Parts: sequence; C-alpha cells; structure tokens
Amino acid sequence: MKRIFALLAVMALLLAACGTDTTETTEATGGTETTEAPPEGIQAAANACEVGATDGPLNLYNWTDYIPTGPLAEEFEVDDLLAKFEEEHGEEVTLTFFNSNEAMLAQIDAGASYDVVVPSDYMVVTMRDADLLVELNRAAIPNLDANIAELFSNPGYDPGNRFSAPYQWGTTGIGYLYGSIDDTEGVSWGVLFDEEMAAPNAGFISLLDDTRETLGSALKYLGYSLNTLNKDEVDEAADLILSTNEWIAAFNSTSYWTLLSSGEVNVSQGWNGDFLGEYDRITEYDADGEVTYSGYDDFGYAIPIEGSAAWVDTMAIPTTADHPCTAQTFINFILDAENGATLTNFNYYASPNEASEEFIYEEIIEDPSIYPVPETMAILEFFLDLGDMNNYYADAFTRAKG
Repeated sequence: MKRIFALLAVMALLLAACGTDTTETTEATGGTETTEAPPEGIQAAANACEVGATDGPLNLYNWTDYIPTGPLAEEFEVDDLLAKFEEEHGEEVTLTFFNSNEAMLAQIDAGASYDVVVPSDYMVVTMRDADLLVELNRAAIPNLDANIAELFSNPGYDPGNRFSAPYQWGTTGIGYLYGSIDDTEGVSWGVLFDEEMAAPNAGFISLLDDTRETLGSALKYLGYSLNTLNKDEVDEAADLILSTNEWIAAFNSTSYWTLLSSGEVNVSQGWNGDFLGEYDRITEYDADGEVTYSGYDDFGYAIPIEGSAAWVDTMAIPTTADHPCTAQTFINFILDAENGATLTNFNYYASPNEASEEFIYEEIIEDPSIYPVPETMAILEFFLDLGDMNNYYADAFTRAKG
C-alpha cells in the first residue's frame, strides 16, 4: 500500500496539468458583484435531485465490456452491477457500447439521449466547453466527496469534478505473445511502427482505432508529446501510421484482446485492463481449482520504453439526458466502496476510489501493470484537450488509416 501512495504523489504532478476551469457570471447592475444565472431545464432538474432519487430508467453509454454484467460478470465471478442497481433502485438499465471518445461525442452532439456517458479526461473538457454536460449535484452524489482519493478530487481536466466523476484509470501499451518480439531490454513502440522491427510479425499486428491513442503512440515513438500542437509533428506521426498499413492486420478498439489470445495477431496496441482481463479469462483450472494453464504464461503487457499515455475515464451526464436523478444515483452507486472494487476486480483497471482499496484483490493492487511504479509513471503523459487542434488530429488520423 505504501507503493500506491508514492505513485499517487507522482500522478498528482501529471494530473494538475490537464486543463482549466471556467464559470460564467453576470455583472450586477450598479455594482461589481457577480452572480450566476439561475439554472434552467435539465440543470434545474439535476439540482433538485436528492440522494437515491430516480426519475426513470437509466440509459448508459459505455465502452465495450467495461462494466460487469450478464455472462461476463458470471465468468469473472463478480457481482452484476447493472442487475444490482436495478434491484436496489427499481429502474431498468439499458447498456449501449461505443468504441472511441469521438464516436461517443458525435452521438451526443447529434442529440442522442443517454443518461450517463463515460468520456475520457480530455473529452470532458471538449464536452463541457460545448455545453454538452450537466453540472453534477454533489448533494445527490455523496460518495464523490466521501470516497474518491484526493488525487482525483480536483483534476486539471475538470477542477472540483464539477461535470464528471472519476470511473477508472489506466495505461496504454502493447500486449504480445511471448517470443514474438525481443523484450529483454524493454519493449519499443518500434515493434508496431518500425518496418524492420515489425517484420517478424507482419500481418499479425493491430492498432487501436482511436485518434488520440494511435497518433499519441506514434508521437511518443518519434520523441514528441502526445499533446503536441505542432502540425508538422502530427503529420509526421500520421505518415508513420500510414506506412504501417503494409504490415498491420487491423485497426481495432473493440476486440483486440481476443485477436491476440486467439492467435489472429501476435502484437497489439491496447489498454492494460483489457489485456490482463483476457489473460485471466483464458486461464484454465482443474476440478480442485488448481491452475492447469495460465494466460500469463504465454502473453505479456508492456509500457513502451519511449513512454505512453495514462488516462482517466469518467462518468458524466449529457445535456440530452432524460433522467438526471437516476443518472446521479447511478454515479453514486458506482462510487460506493464495494461496487468500485467490483469494477476493478472485473476490468483490471486501477480505481480512483480510495475507499475501494480494501476490497480490491491483493494481486491487482500489487500488479505494476495495473498500478505502475513511480519510475514508470514518470514516462507517462495524461491526455490534454487540444482545442482547435482536435479537428486537425481527427483529419490526420483519417488520412493515416488510408
């Protein structure tokens, strides 16, 4: 546990760089006093919600297989959190998946009605600035103040967590079949991006279908920041990705972990929890519960030596939501100590919920692939909002995919 606190101190320096806060005020006539305009519409409805209140079914828009429910919850032997919420609060939950922040944003911007969405850190800034998010009513979400680790209570991307609540955090790296690459002195992004290094696995490599992640990894390989505002550097990264079309099998963000475990690829860019969860899933046991085959014997995960991305995923309420009270009750439910631990014990991503730590499996807490040591954190970057450069990145990635 001491190692975790040391890690949090390093992360605090990184998270503090992730954005700024803005508050609209109105100048009072005849004086200098400022007041906020009274809330209207869905914001007024959200402000009126009480703890545990619901106002209809929950429409949840989340990343693929990012919350334990149905057969997956049974397979990982954890609580079905959606069924548990339905039982405790009497509201039906409909779960829809998305595979990138940009795809989710496009749906919300087009008016799709979801009550809770799960944007990553930089996307919170984009959605907030576009007036697409409801400010949270903290009185209806007491676990946000009671349970969240101090590090995550005032993040740069959303100071004070006014518009979002932290869900999980993790890293981006490379999952691979042992023996397919040389990992004796660490793993380089070159196994994806360098023609000579990628040659042994040509046709058996996958990249994420994600603008910021894939461009970001190429940028790190080239020695640049994954938050660069230099167009020449972005173009260089896009050209590098374009060159990989000669040897990659797919751009995939929704099943790359099974592509790896099934032998369809040997090397894959992806998120730590997806890989580790898959390695655990394919582990086999005998009737006495003894391991007869471990996925960890054949597959590994590495954060490349050039550095990579660390990120925070959040829960937020779009302005298109129909049921803000149910949404806030659901956020409070996920931020419960035991429910937060269930989330991590299922998806193998680190929890921002300090109260959850006592319920998280010890092997997860002690795994540096999930809770990186400070030395690893020092080579990671959190995503920042790019402002006007967001469109440039999107266009560059479209060109990079060919």
